[in-house]
Amino acid sequence: MDVLELYRRTGALLEGHFLLRSGLHSPIFLQSAALLQHPFYAEAVGEALGKLFEDEKVDFVIGPALGGVVLSFVVAKALGARALFAEKDGQGGMTLRRGLTVNPGDRFLAVEDVVTTGESVRKAIRAAEARGGALVGVGAIVDRSRGEADFGVPFRALLKLEVPQYLPEACPLCRDGVPLEEV
Repeated sequence: MDVLELYRRTGALLEGHFLLRSGLHSPIFLQSAALLQHPFYAEAVGEALGKLFEDEKVDFVIGPALGGVVLSFVVAKALGARALFAEKDGQGGMTLRRGLTVNPGDRFLAVEDVVTTGESVRKAIRAAEARGGALVGVGAIVDRSRGEADFGVPFRALLKLEVPQYLPEACPLCRDGVPLEEV
C-alpha cells in the first residue's frame, strides 16, 4: 500500500507553513481526517496497520480523540478487538469516557495517525493504563519522529516520513515571511 499516494489522492497532503500540535513548524502537514473520511481507504489503512500487530493478542485498540477515533475503530475491526478512545480531561491529560471498559490486565494497542513527538498517544496510553490495561504496542499510519519516538513497546508505522520540522525561533519559513497556518 502506498500510504503517501492515499494522502495525495484524498487531498490530505498539504504544503505550506504549518504549526504542528507539538509546537514545531513544518512545510508539510498530513491531514489524516481528509484521508480517513473515506471508508474504503480508512478500512484499508486499518487492515494494513492491524497486520503489523496480528501476532499480538489484543483486547482493545485505543487512540486519542478526535483523530484516533476512526483509526482505533478500523484497526480494532481488523484485529477482532474492541475500539476505545481517550479524550481530553481539561487538565492537560486524557481520560476514557464512562462506559468504555478496560478490565485489569486487558492487552491493548495504541494507535495514532501521525506521530511526531508521540505526546498525544502517550496521554491515551496513560488513560488506559490507569484503568489497568497493559500496553503491547503502538501503531501509526505515519511516523515522522525520525526514530525518536520510544514507547517502551514495539512501535510500527505504515510509513516513515522524514519531513523538516523546526523550532519556531529557527524556522526558515518564518524568516522568509511565509504565513503560518494552525491546523
